[in-house]
Amino acid sequence: ITMNPGYAGRTELPDNLKSMFRPISMMIPDSVIIADITLFGEGFRDARTLAKKVYTLFSLARQQLSKQDHYDFGLRGMVALLRYAGRKRRQHANMPDEEVVLLAMRDMNLAKLTSDDLPLFNGITSDLFPGVVLFPIDYSVMVTAMKQEMQQHSLQTIEIAINKVIQLYETKTSRHSVMIVGKTGAAKSTTWKMLKGCMGRLKAANVPGYESVTEYPINPKALNLGELYGEYNLATNEWLDGVLSAIMRKTCADEGSDEKWILFDGPVDAVWIENMNSVMDDNKVLTLINSERITMPPQVSLLFEVEDLAVASPATVSRCGMVYNDYKDFGWEPYVSSWLSSCTNKTYITTMGKNFDTYVGPMLEFVRLQCDQVVVIPELSAVAALCKLLGILTTEENGFVADPPEITQYEYYARLWFLFCMIWSLCAGVNEAGRRKVDTYIREMEGVFPLKDTVYEYYVDVKTQNFV
Repeated sequence: ITMNPGYAGRTELPDNLKSMFRPISMMIPDSVIIADITLFGEGFRDARTLAKKVYTLFSLARQQLSKQDHYDFGLRGMVALLRYAGRKRRQHANMPDEEVVLLAMRDMNLAKLTSDDLPLFNGITSDLFPGVVLFPIDYSVMVTAMKQEMQQHSLQTIEIAINKVIQLYETKTSRHSVMIVGKTGAAKSTTWKMLKGCMGRLKAANVPGYESVTEYPINPKALNLGELYGEYNLATNEWLDGVLSAIMRKTCADEGSDEKWILFDGPVDAVWIENMNSVMDDNKVLTLINSERITMPPQVSLLFEVEDLAVASPATVSRCGMVYNDYKDFGWEPYVSSWLSSCTNKTYITTMGKNFDTYVGPMLEFVRLQCDQVVVIPELSAVAALCKLLGILTTEENGFVADPPEITQYEYYARLWFLFCMIWSLCAGVNEAGRRKVDTYIREMEGVFPLKDTVYEYYVDVKTQNFV
């Protein structure tokens, strides 16, 4: 019986049961020796030097990088990196050992770093491997398919989005359970959907090494443990399968080469995730309470889509590959570009594009720094609400014709509607004191509002084309 005092999701043994077992305390293992032996077994020549470098990387990362719930620079993460390095060693037989280890370090760690920690990590690796230059792996076929997939879904083909899909692909090849971590609006769902679509396209084009994907989404927090994993009916003593055990049984019995992703879209909670530990580690076995064991074949993998890992235990974090989507990298601009490209009126697109550039950035910053929100609205949700309001209100019935006779009046009228929609989307969640601040700030920016009352009291009158 292994005991982890103070762990979430674990219970202490009662004292009368403890007395029946002999306690053994464990010491911290020597990671350098473990790394040395693992690298030697994987076929690296200068294993001792490389083992010291890997150990130094992990200890420096623990000390220098920011403390995030999804970071794990422990022994399990190190062993996973060394095994991955061995796989890369066999794939790229002509590469020098140092380059292979550096490639493995970057592949396993870059995806989970926040945008602030990325330069620090790059600094550590360049100090450990001075003068070693990595040649980028050629993903041109995949990138082409990805761009086609994004354009089909009216998405912007920005570099960070493409990088995140490639990082997810690399992480999925190195670990069978992967977590996509990030705040609302950080393109978590879009990342895996684009990878799925991209792999389907390449499979249809008969490109070797890619399989089509079927996903099985589950919301684990909508079910209790019995409904998720299965339970006995106490009245009849019959076994009733849970949602997860039924999906696992179906996917694991299918021997086709197509990939199957079991997708957990919901918060990670210490109670339900602890039962997944044996599936997420190297055993890859789900043990049910009726003593049945379901083994997971290579074509089945787990994908978690979570906002944070604040309540997950270290055991869970260390078993998964991590891809961190930082909202700062994406921002709201790609969403607006996609929305504007869906409009047909050229004059409207140009006019509204100018309004977005002028007002949205400063307004979002002002609300974030100066105001208290009753309900905190994520930036992207507020911008999406602004776009939806504009789509509903700026119609031909309200005077937005394809060829306006007077362009100056058209721009003025469009600005009024834009300000009205912005007030009721970006500034809608602030409290009373915040509304007064917003009122002052908008009046400083724009002098189009009447002097009486706050800007929240006015609407655009279609007949007079002014605020009333």
